[in-house]
Amino acid sequence: MEEDGANRTQKKSNPRERSNIISNLFFCWLLPYFVKGYKRELTEDDMYRHRKAHDSGDLGKALERRWLKHLNNNNKPSFALVLLRTFMWEILLLNILALTTEVIRMMQPFLISALIKTYEVKTTSDNKNHAYYYSALIVCTQFINVILVHKFNLAMMQVGMKARVASCSVIYRKALRLSKSALAETTIGQMVNLLSNDVGRFDQAVHHLHQFYFGPIQTLIVMYFLYVNMGWASLSGAIFLLLSIPLQSWLGKKTSQFRHSTAGATDERVRLMNEIISGIQVIKMYTWEYPFAKLVEYIRMKEMKYIRYTSRVRAILMSMSLTLTRSAIAISIIVYSLTGETVTATYTYTVISFYDLLFSLTMFFPMAVSQGSEMYVSLKRIQKFLMFDELTFGEPEKNNFIETNLITQSKEIELNSMLTMLKGPDATIRIKNASAKWLKSLPENCLEEIDLNLKAGECASIVGPVGSGKSTLLHIIMRELELQSGTVSVRGIISYASQEPWLFGGSVRQNILFGQKFEQKKYDEVIRVCALQRDFTLFPHGDRTLVGDRGVTLSGGQKARINLARAVYKEADIYLLDDPLSAVDAHVGKQLFEDCITGYLSDKIVVLVTHQLQYLKKMKKIFLMKDGRIEVSGSYADIKNSNSEYSTLLANIEEDEEEVRRKSRVAIEKVEEDKDTDEIQVMQREGKGTGKISSRVYLSYAKSGGNIIKVILIAFIFGLSQLFDSSSEYFVTFWVNIQQWKSQHPPGTQNNLTQVLATNTSSEPDPFSNWWLTPVFTSEYVTLFYATIVCLGVITVLARSLTFYAWCITASINLHNKMFVNIVYSPMRFFNTNPTGRILNRFSKDIGLIDELLPMTLLDTVQIGLIVVSICIIIGTLSIWISIPTVIVGIIFYLMRVVFLETSRDVKRIESVTRSPIYTHLSASLIGLTTIRAFKAQEILKKEFDKYQNLHSAAFFMYLAANRTFGFWLDFVCVVYIALVIVSLLFLKNEQFGGNMGLALTQAMGLTGMFQWGMRQWSELENQMTSVERVQEYADLKHEEDNKTYDPPADWPANGEVEFRDMSLQYSPDDPPVLKNLKFLIKPKEKVGIVGRTGAGKSSLIQALFRLTHIDGNIFIDGVDTKSISLKTLRSKISIIPQEPVLFSGTLRKNLDPFDDFKDEILWEALEEVELKSAVEELPAGLESKMAEGGSNFSVGQRQLVCLARAIIRNNKILVLDEATANVDPHTDGLIQTAIRTKFANCTVLTIAHRLHTIMDSDKVLVMDAGRAVEFDHPHTLLQNESGIFYSLVQQTGKATAKNLIAVAAKSYKSS
Repeated sequence: MEEDGANRTQKKSNPRERSNIISNLFFCWLLPYFVKGYKRELTEDDMYRHRKAHDSGDLGKALERRWLKHLNNNNKPSFALVLLRTFMWEILLLNILALTTEVIRMMQPFLISALIKTYEVKTTSDNKNHAYYYSALIVCTQFINVILVHKFNLAMMQVGMKARVASCSVIYRKALRLSKSALAETTIGQMVNLLSNDVGRFDQAVHHLHQFYFGPIQTLIVMYFLYVNMGWASLSGAIFLLLSIPLQSWLGKKTSQFRHSTAGATDERVRLMNEIISGIQVIKMYTWEYPFAKLVEYIRMKEMKYIRYTSRVRAILMSMSLTLTRSAIAISIIVYSLTGETVTATYTYTVISFYDLLFSLTMFFPMAVSQGSEMYVSLKRIQKFLMFDELTFGEPEKNNFIETNLITQSKEIELNSMLTMLKGPDATIRIKNASAKWLKSLPENCLEEIDLNLKAGECASIVGPVGSGKSTLLHIIMRELELQSGTVSVRGIISYASQEPWLFGGSVRQNILFGQKFEQKKYDEVIRVCALQRDFTLFPHGDRTLVGDRGVTLSGGQKARINLARAVYKEADIYLLDDPLSAVDAHVGKQLFEDCITGYLSDKIVVLVTHQLQYLKKMKKIFLMKDGRIEVSGSYADIKNSNSEYSTLLANIEEDEEEVRRKSRVAIEKVEEDKDTDEIQVMQREGKGTGKISSRVYLSYAKSGGNIIKVILIAFIFGLSQLFDSSSEYFVTFWVNIQQWKSQHPPGTQNNLTQVLATNTSSEPDPFSNWWLTPVFTSEYVTLFYATIVCLGVITVLARSLTFYAWCITASINLHNKMFVNIVYSPMRFFNTNPTGRILNRFSKDIGLIDELLPMTLLDTVQIGLIVVSICIIIGTLSIWISIPTVIVGIIFYLMRVVFLETSRDVKRIESVTRSPIYTHLSASLIGLTTIRAFKAQEILKKEFDKYQNLHSAAFFMYLAANRTFGFWLDFVCVVYIALVIVSLLFLKNEQFGGNMGLALTQAMGLTGMFQWGMRQWSELENQMTSVERVQEYADLKHEEDNKTYDPPADWPANGEVEFRDMSLQYSPDDPPVLKNLKFLIKPKEKVGIVGRTGAGKSSLIQALFRLTHIDGNIFIDGVDTKSISLKTLRSKISIIPQEPVLFSGTLRKNLDPFDDFKDEILWEALEEVELKSAVEELPAGLESKMAEGGSNFSVGQRQLVCLARAIIRNNKILVLDEATANVDPHTDGLIQTAIRTKFANCTVLTIAHRLHTIMDSDKVLVMDAGRAVEFDHPHTLLQNESGIFYSLVQQTGKATAKNLIAVAAKSYKSS
C-alpha cells in the first residue's frame, strides 16, 4: 500500500528459471545481466520477477502451518526445530554435496606429496612423467572443487534467504493477531528489529552451519592420514587445534550472550526512533530535541557497550582463524625437528597441505560458532514474540455471529462462531454483565458490569468523561479485549471508525475502499454524506492523491472524514464510530450527523461515541459512562431527567425543530471535472546513490573513526603482521632447501651452499656465497628462530584486529550520532515526504550493518589484500616467468571486478531501497491494527506484505547470484593460474628443489579460495559502503533555517503581542501558497479564536508561528521579528496544546518536564489543576510511572490533559491551543476553558476551534478561508454582519445553539 513498487507492471521471469544445465554449472545465465549493468545504471524496473521457490506467501503459510501444529503438540515448543524441519531435505541434500567437495579436497595433499617426492630422488624421465601426471590431477581436482563449492554456496544461501522470508511472513501474520495485552509488551521498534537484524542472521549463518560437524570430523580424518603418512610428530599441531575448540566454543557462547544484550538495546533504540519520528512536530514545538538526543545517546552507548564486547570477541576469533593453522604447522615442524629428524620438503609441504584442509576448522568453525550462537539468540527472540497472546478469529467475513461466553469460576473462554450470513433486521448487540481489562496485570477492571442491548435501526450514543471506558466498550464489542466475566453476543458484520484516524500511505480512494469492491454509485454517495466532495476538488489529483505516511498531507478534519468514509463504505450491519465528529467544524459535524449517521446509516445499528451533546436528542438510546460503568442509560429524556451532571448540560442544548438546515453551496454546485483527477499519483521513490561509491564516503567513514595518526598506526600494524607472516613462509623454504642440498651433496662439496637460495639457476658463481644469514639455517637454534617469528606474527595479528575493531566502533558511534542530530533538526518537510519505514531502515538495517558486518568485511578485505600481495611476491621470487601470468591474472581480476561492481552496487542499492516498504507497511499495520481487524482486512494486508517481501527477494537473489557468479569466474581464473604456475616451474624453470615447488604449489592453491574471497570481500565492502552512503545522506541533511541575528532579553516576550505582516507560507517551492498575505495584529493578553472550514489554513498558521517551515513576510512578537531570533528561543517561549496529543514512552515526569527544570510539587499542582492528580496517584509509581508506546495506556482525552499540564508548567506569555478540546467531554472541556481563563489570564491565547462555544467569549475571532484572513474582530462585531462567514458558521449550529452563542458573544462584548 505504501509505495509504488507494489503496483508495478508484470516483470520478466528470472533467467535462472530459463537456463540449461551447462549455463547453471558455469553461472553463464547471469552474464548478460552484468553486460547490461556495465553499460548503464540498473533500476528497480530492471529487476526480474521473484522465483517461485522464494514466494513469501507460500513460504510463510508453510512455516506457519508447521509452527501452529508444533505449538499444539508440544509443551516446550522450539521455533528453531520447526524451521529446521521445514528446510530439512534441502539442507540434507546440500550437505551431501558439501561432503563430496570435501572428499575431493582431501585428495589434494596426497597428490602434492607425490609430486614433491619426485624431486627428492634423482631426476629421470619416469619421474618427470609422474610429475606431469600429478600436476594435471591437482588442476582437475581443483576445477571440480570450484564448480561444486559455488553450487553449494548459492543453494545454501537461498535456504538462508527462504528461512528469513518465511520467518518475516510468520512474524507479520502474528503481529496482525496480537492481543492488546501483548501489544503492551512489545513495540514497533522491536518488531522492526526482528524483521531487519534478527532474521538477517539466517542469511549469514546458514551456509556455515555444516562446519559445526564437518570441522571436528575432518580434523580427525586429517589426523589419521597425518599419522599414517607423516608419523606422530605431525599430529602435535592437530592436537593443538583440537585443544583450541573449547576456547572457540566459549568465545562463541560469549558472542551469543552479548548479541542478546545488543538486540535488547537495539529494540529500545529503534522503538525510541519510531516514537521520535512519529512525534517530531511536537518535539520541535516543545524544543525537546536536546533531551531526546541525550536519551538516544544514552541508549546508543548501552547498545555500543555490548557491540564493543562482541567486537573484541570477534577480533580474537578472526585472529585465531588466521593464526591457528600457521601455529599448528609451526608446532608440527618444530616437534619433528626436535625429535632429531631432518626437515624435508616432502614432510613440510605435505603437512602444510593437510593443515590447509583444516582451514574449515580454523576459519569457518569459529565463524559457525559465533554466527550460529547469534542466530540461536535471534531464533529465541522470534520464538518469544510468536508466543505472545493473540486474538482468535474465524475466517474473514464468516464470523458474523460471535458469542463470547465466559464462565467466571473456571476463567475459560468459549468462542462460538456460526457461519451463516445474517443481514439487516437480524443484527443485534447483546452485552450482559460484562467486565474487562486492558492488561491482565492490572488489579482493577476497565469496564465493570456492562449491560447493553441494541437491534437493527437503533442509533445509540455513548457519552461520558475522559477515561470513563467509552472506547474500551467498543473494543469488547469487536472482541479486541478478553472478558473477565459476563457475555458479549454480536450478530452481524461490524464496521469501525477509530478515534485517532488511521490512514496508510496509499491514495485517498485506496484508503476509503480498503480492499472492498469499487462501486461508483455507492462510492459517490459515501463521499457526499461524509462531506468530502469539496476536498476532492482541492486535492491535486482528486481522490487519487496520495495521503502520505500516516496521512501527513491532510488536515485533521480531512483525515477524520476519510477514516469515517472507510467505515461507512463497508457493507456492514453494525457501525462502531469512535468520536468521528470531534475533529471537524460545527457545520460539517452537523452535515455528517444528519446525512451520514442518522441518514445513510438509519437502518443499521450505529454506536456513536461522542462529546457533542447537541446531537443526543436524535439518538434512540444513550449510555452515560463513568469510571468504567454505565451510570445511566435510556432515551434523551431519561438522561435529561437523571439528575446527573450531563442532565444540566443537556438542558442548555434545546435545539429548535424549526432550525434552518444548512444548504451547502458546494454540494449543489456542479463540480467541473478536473483533468488531473484520473491521473494516478505515484509516491516519490526513495533516493539512492548512483555510480561508484565516492571517495568522500570512504573519507567520511575514516574521519568518523578518528584522526590521521590513528589510521597510520593501524596501517603500520597491518604491514608489520604481514611481514612476520611472510617471513615465516620464507624461513621454512630456505630451511628445507638447505636440508635437501645437504642430503644430495657429500660434505666436501658444500662450498656453494647458498646457491640453493638463489632465485636464478644460471651456472655463474652465486653472488650470495658469503650470505650472512646462512649460519642461521644451519645452527642448532634454527627452531627457536622459527618459533620466535611465528609468535611475533600471532601477537601482531591479534593487536591489529583489536585496534581495528576499536577504530570501526568509534566510526559507527560518530556516524549514528551525526545522522540522528541532523535528522532531528531537519525541516518538517523532510518527515512529510519520507515514510517512517524509510527513516527506520537507516537506523535499523544500515546502522546494524555498519556496527557489525562492515568491520568484518573491511578487515577481511585489507588482510586478504595483504596476503594476496605477499603470495604473489613469494611466488614471483621463485621464477621470473611466474610474474607474467601473475600480472595478467591481476589485470583480468581487476577488470572483472569493475564489471561486477557496476552491476552489484546497483543491485545492492535497489535491495536496500526495496527493504524500506516492508518496515513502513509493518509500522502502518500495527498503528491501524484495530481498524484492520474490524474490517477483516488481514488477508489483504498479508498479501500486500508478501508483495513487498517478493520485491525485496527478487533484488536480494540477484545480489546473491551476482556474488556467486563473480566468485566462480574468479576461482576459474585462479585454477588457470595454478596450471600456469606449475607449467612455468616444470617446463620453463626446470625447478630442482622440492621446497620451491612445495612453496609455489601451496601458495598458489591457497590463492584460489583466497583471491576470489578477497575480491568478493572487496566488492562486498563497496556494497556495504552503500549503507555508509545512505547514513551519510541523512547526516548531510540541512538543518532548519535558523539565521539568528538577535538575542532577545531573558523575559521576552514580556507582553505577548503578535503581529503578522504580509506573511505567506508554502510547504515547498513547487506547491501553491497555503497561507496568503496575512496581515493582522493580536494585542497583549488577547484571547483570539481561529475558525474556518477544514483545510482553510488554521493549522498552517501554527506552523508559521513556530517557524516549522519557510515563511515569506514577517511575524513580530513584542516587536521582535521571529526570523531574527533562534528557533530554540522562539519555540521555547510559546506553549502549545497540539491537535493530536503526543506522549512518549518513558516516565510521566519526563513527559511533563524532560529537562528536569521543575520540582515535583509544581508538576503535581499542574496535574491537580487539570484533574489528573487522582488518576496519576493511582498509578503504581506516580510521576515515575512508565508510559506505554505513544502513551496508549492513557485515553486520548487524558493525553490532551497531560498536554495542558505541560503548558501550565511552562507558563509562557503565548499559548496556542490547536483544537485542544476536540477529544474531551463537555465537563473536561469546561475544565480546560476555566484553566485557560485563570492560569493564562495574563497571556495571549490563540485557540483553533471547531466547537464555537469555546471561542465565543474571546476578545477577537480570526476567520480563515482558503489561506486568507477574511474576518478579524470581536465575535459580537462579526455577528452584526449577516452576510459574513462567521455569522453563517454560528447559524449552522442550530437555532437554539446559535441564540446561546450570540448571547455569550454579546455578554463578553459588554464586559470588555
